[in-house]
Amino acid sequence: MISLRYHIISIAAVFLALAVGVVLGSTTLSRTLLSGLNNENNDLGTQVSELEDQRNALNARLGDADSFAATVGPLAVKGALAQRTVVLVTTADARPTDRDALKGLIANAGATVTGELQLTEAFADQARSDQLKDIVTRLLPAGVQLPTAPDPGTLAGGLLGPLLLISKADNKPQVSVEESAAVLSGLTDGGFIKATPDLKPAQLAIVLTGGAASGDGAGDRAATIARFAAQVDRSGAGTVLAGSAGSANGTGSVGVVRADTAATSILSTVDNADTPAGQIVTVLALVEQLDGKSGRYGSGGNAQAPAPGAPAE
Repeated sequence: MISLRYHIISIAAVFLALAVGVVLGSTTLSRTLLSGLNNENNDLGTQVSELEDQRNALNARLGDADSFAATVGPLAVKGALAQRTVVLVTTADARPTDRDALKGLIANAGATVTGELQLTEAFADQARSDQLKDIVTRLLPAGVQLPTAPDPGTLAGGLLGPLLLISKADNKPQVSVEESAAVLSGLTDGGFIKATPDLKPAQLAIVLTGGAASGDGAGDRAATIARFAAQVDRSGAGTVLAGSAGSANGTGSVGVVRADTAATSILSTVDNADTPAGQIVTVLALVEQLDGKSGRYGSGGNAQAPAPGAPAE
């Protein structure tokens, strides 16, 4: 006769066997999984290493290209702007190193920089646009007519353009020295600009900016700079808007100009002025402006070619 004790022992033995089987099975499974994960990890490590090698090789090639461009830059632009004058306008996010590199190339091209004007962060601040427009209308010199567009960038360009550029028709200043001083003083006191003391009007202008704007109102700030540059271009013989990497995007001033066919028909843009190659192109684009031509240059997807005269992409 089978006793209750026998039944209990039998059931306990079955559960013990199951427990041992589960443990053994899970150990084998874990080893298989761990082995597979280790293999996957090794493969990923190899891929990462290969990608790092590729990145380092590309960076080395870019460094070589920049060194080459910096070396040949003075030769590439030599004499291209002989006896011309250029005024430099920079935005708050423009890099001083890019500005200095452009000044060097302008000198190599035979031109003279007549002064520098910096647009402060307040200039493109939408919260202060009404104040900027008020100063523009109050300080308007006699004989200067503002454009009909109501946005602050266009209005400020309509005021500063004739101060920064001489007349295309007769190569003479469009505003008296006294009127120019009053405008610059008023905008400086308002916190919108900073100008060098010896600022004089020139034949050509470069508006140097940074990359894509960010944060609240980024698109509006980019549009203010873009419209300002386009209006300055209408005031003289030519202007180039030059930006850094990212400036050709929708929140970059170069990108805003390139989305406006009316602006691109007169204003040249360069989207890689933070590189030696882009700085050379900026100077060559000034030369093209003198011939009444414009273009979209650089490495952005909306550029028409790397440089003036290069095959379109």
